[in-house]
Amino acid sequence: MEKIQNFNELIEKSIIDHWDMDALTDYKGQTLQFHDVARKIEKVHILFENSGIQKGDKIALCGRNSSQWAVAFLATLTYGAIAVPILHEFMPEQIHNIVNHSDARLLFAGDHICGIIDPAKMPGLEGIIRSTDYSLLVSRTDKLTYAREHLNELYGKKFPKYFRKEHVSYYREANGEELAMINYTSGTTGFSKGVMIPYRALWSNYDFACQVMGANVKPGANVISILPMAHMYGMAFEFIFEFIRGCHVFYLNRTPSPAIIAQAFADIKPAIIIAVPLVIEKIIRKRVFPKIQNNRMRLLLQMPVISKKVKEMICQEVVKAFGGEFFEVIIGGAAFNREVEQFLQQIQFPFTVGYGATECAPIICYADWREFVPGSCGKAALHMEVKIDSPDPQNVPGEILARGLNVMLGYYKNPEATAETIDKDGWYHTGDLGTMDREGNVFINGRSKNMLLGSNGQNIYPEEIEDKLNSMTMVVESIVVQRDTKLVALVHPDIEEAKAMNFTKEDLQDIMNQNLAGLNQQLPAYEKISEIVIHEEEFAKTPKKSIKRYLYT
Repeated sequence: MEKIQNFNELIEKSIIDHWDMDALTDYKGQTLQFHDVARKIEKVHILFENSGIQKGDKIALCGRNSSQWAVAFLATLTYGAIAVPILHEFMPEQIHNIVNHSDARLLFAGDHICGIIDPAKMPGLEGIIRSTDYSLLVSRTDKLTYAREHLNELYGKKFPKYFRKEHVSYYREANGEELAMINYTSGTTGFSKGVMIPYRALWSNYDFACQVMGANVKPGANVISILPMAHMYGMAFEFIFEFIRGCHVFYLNRTPSPAIIAQAFADIKPAIIIAVPLVIEKIIRKRVFPKIQNNRMRLLLQMPVISKKVKEMICQEVVKAFGGEFFEVIIGGAAFNREVEQFLQQIQFPFTVGYGATECAPIICYADWREFVPGSCGKAALHMEVKIDSPDPQNVPGEILARGLNVMLGYYKNPEATAETIDKDGWYHTGDLGTMDREGNVFINGRSKNMLLGSNGQNIYPEEIEDKLNSMTMVVESIVVQRDTKLVALVHPDIEEAKAMNFTKEDLQDIMNQNLAGLNQQLPAYEKISEIVIHEEEFAKTPKKSIKRYLYT
């Protein structure tokens, strides 16, 4: 078995090797060099130590991507504590649930999060720290209050002259199986699954990234972090790999609209682009299609001799739209729009589509853009095995199973769900259906579980939304389905009650519209329902009285 390197030692070495280089920048804001990151990590360590935080304690982090968020995360791991990243898009109740379920002792919160959470609903927390300046929003222990108030004094005593490279010394994990972080796939009680990610999985994903990106993404290269760092895809491939590699990571700490992203690409000129389909699709549709979808261009594309040159020109324009200096665009996290994918293939744009899951931290399949088979999601990644649970994997779809160093330890405090997901032979059951060709390329056909994928790659559990909707006025039962990129709720109303009240169809629809407004107030942006459609007949059921969802999707 391959020797797994000590992960925190890699962080330590990167900081020392790249000491005076730029490390983290908040786009159009402050820049931290690697030595600045090291000093800030040291201050957080002093804060932890003097407030009684032990190795193995859980530290939660919730906020928009920023250099300070990144420092808090690195400080947590290199102290020997366990990081609990929380999506900043979650509703307050979801954040409270995760903090409580994870047994977190401290919470680093961004300014927006500080304004919406209720400390009283997180009684186990000893403190809430603003991630922007590490000031205390809440302190429930004298030790924490003292440590924060005297932090500069404590730092000065420890380093009376100045902080140097030789002072950088981090916690060494005992082995690859040690728990590094808990990443939650959902924030709702009853649906929350805290994915326990060991150090070996973080190292394995980093080692994979070195193999597939290392030759083209060198120390000092610029990279843009667009995906939330609390999402494993963004964490692994827009932050961890680049930081250890010695790259300069830029954070778009505002909502990344197509205009902001396009401007950032032009300014920063990233060496690699990691994205979900939605980002790529928006830029192509808004900045490329309008220039080429006219009669003159269509005519030129139909002329065999000229067509090749026109496609090369179009490809150059698309490359320019993404900064012009990247070697590849890696797309994952959600299904890719077929029209856009075919367009990019036609112009020979350097992109590839990967496949992963939080439970694999996240990579499962990948292929370089030059070897990528259209419609597939690549082959089993480095350190991973993939197989299809089917008697004829090439022709009959079966569940995609994965095994290897990337696979999680299990779900935190949920041995039943762990046993259902990882079998006795170590295979992780993805819940996705697919086939595999002779060369090992995997093709995803659909999902065997109910989970939906949002346009930005977020996990959406329809049962969570239905649970809320089913308690609303005149709703007997409901199912949430995905139509194109939008979520639609099909509702079977209380027809007998409606007749007794002499409600018309219009009255019922008005009630459902009110329900829709109330429901969406309880949901994060990526789970909001676009419309409620009344379904007059009762939904078809299985013998176990579960709704036959496949009939309505």
